[in-house]
Amino acid sequence: MTYPTPHINAKPEDFAKTVLMPGDPLRSKFIAENFLDNPKLVNNVRGIHGYTGTYKGVPVSVMASGMGMPSIGIYSYELFNFFGVENIIRVGSAGGMSESVKVRDIILAQGACTNSNFAHNYNLPGAFAPIADFNLLRKTVETAESLGISYKVGNILSSDTFYNDDLGLAPEMTSTALWGKMGVLGVEMEAAALYMNAARSGKNALAILTVSDHLLTGESLSSDDRQNSFTDMMKLSLETAVNL
Repeated sequence: MTYPTPHINAKPEDFAKTVLMPGDPLRSKFIAENFLDNPKLVNNVRGIHGYTGTYKGVPVSVMASGMGMPSIGIYSYELFNFFGVENIIRVGSAGGMSESVKVRDIILAQGACTNSNFAHNYNLPGAFAPIADFNLLRKTVETAESLGISYKVGNILSSDTFYNDDLGLAPEMTSTALWGKMGVLGVEMEAAALYMNAARSGKNALAILTVSDHLLTGESLSSDDRQNSFTDMMKLSLETAVNL
């Protein structure tokens, strides 16, 4: 591989084996500046901030993914296949779709349903079920319990669309209600593609999500809260990363 790639202006040695991946570049910057020691900017192509530093003496990288499966599909593929990254932990926000979760709850996404056709590129003769790496999930559960951070493990929906045509439908026929009937806890826009790229690359991935708004209650957090206040999720992901 010739470096840099079209999307990452770096070399393999610029990245740690574990990368935290928020969607928002400003959240990447926030994590690097507030949690990492001696963070170094290693990528800024298209404003996608990527940093490497240390946390408790262990090298850790953090780089944004942008929004949506096509975007995280590019960055996770290149990190896994061209830059030697072994683990990607998505740290993002989700919309609550179940009465069992509330705003600011942390979801560990064991599986990621999707309405995307992302899996089509693998030419599979059936439907692929995107799931998290079990070791990453188990280590995160153990870490959360040791830190006293509450969490919920379950299925999420990775959606290609933020807006849909549910307006005017009977409440029980909306996409939120239908996915909720299947026990889906929340909706976001990236994890399924990340899980598929990890599976195809023989690498490891997990999405740790904070509920930023709730589709049933209408409660929501501001954009500043989403960027800066998800500190439990950030600490949980970092503590997991240094114990892999």
